[in-house]
Amino acid sequence: MPNNKTSNTLNLVFVWSKNIRLFHWLNVLCVFLLICIGLIILNGKALGITNDGKVLLKTCHVLIGYIFCINLLFRIVLGFFGTGFERWGKTLAFNKGFVAELKAHKQETVKHYQGHNPIGKLMVTAMLMALSVQMVTGLVIAGTDIYYPPLGGYFKEQIAIDNTQVESIKPYSKENVDAEKYQQMRDLRSPYITMHVYSFYLLLLLIPLHIVGVIYTERKERSSITSAMISGYKTLPKD
Repeated sequence: MPNNKTSNTLNLVFVWSKNIRLFHWLNVLCVFLLICIGLIILNGKALGITNDGKVLLKTCHVLIGYIFCINLLFRIVLGFFGTGFERWGKTLAFNKGFVAELKAHKQETVKHYQGHNPIGKLMVTAMLMALSVQMVTGLVIAGTDIYYPPLGGYFKEQIAIDNTQVESIKPYSKENVDAEKYQQMRDLRSPYITMHVYSFYLLLLLIPLHIVGVIYTERKERSSITSAMISGYKTLPKD
């Protein structure tokens, strides 16, 4: 909710619930770890990493990815069934009246918002879309690369020579693997890898833009938006 006035009397306004703050900081931690491990995997050849090392790195990447996925799904559900600023209607940039809100925001020198300002909504929308692409493509890659759930068992059955010995199929091993079906699986996963990589690069662009935007808004509005993601409270004009 915008407020065009300024006042010497400030008021603490509760904005971000525990659910939102938990999602935010757990997401920060997971994405940071996934980026670090992902960069090592992408540069595995240059770093001289062995196949066993790749499997270990990818296993760690997938396990952290599960936490990331559960956390993101929790946020998606919260957007539909939560309260206040947990709901998508107060968070995303595709809602009715957003264009008018964005134009009004550009025309005002200082404008205070309880939740995200229009630029913030655009950033949140872009990041959530990129994170969702990472989640979906990552699960497909995990199933076709190191045969992890939820799709790993299905793909093992598809490429197995003997379906009674499916458990003998291991990452980077050709034991009990039909070469033609394996290649078909690799062809199937190829576009998912492309989307995963490009979405990864998009996040590398969006994250610093997000940080810069937070710093800029903090200095302009002085509404303690950084500490609000810790305490839940923003400092806004009382009126």
